[in-house]
Amino acid sequence: MGTTKTATARALLDPEVKIQAENILKELGLSVSKSFELFYRQVIAQRGLPFELQVPNEKTMKAIENSRQGMGKRFNTPQELFDDLGI
Repeated sequence: MGTTKTATARALLDPEVKIQAENILKELGLSVSKSFELFYRQVIAQRGLPFELQVPNEKTMKAIENSRQGMGKRFNTPQELFDDLGI
């Protein structure tokens, strides 16, 4: 026997974020309502946000910006990356 769902949650979102997220949810076979419920259930299970929030340090921000601009090192194989990292 299922529960009766009568509570409502509302949020204001950037329209483009909403469109992109809903397209992905649709591909996953999830409705917006089910996705919100899953998120809320994870908040309860984790007793907080179900993902880590961090402010990137300066080095990480520079790497992100370089990546967005198409700059940075490129590797043809995972081994090349590991060799560059020394692992």
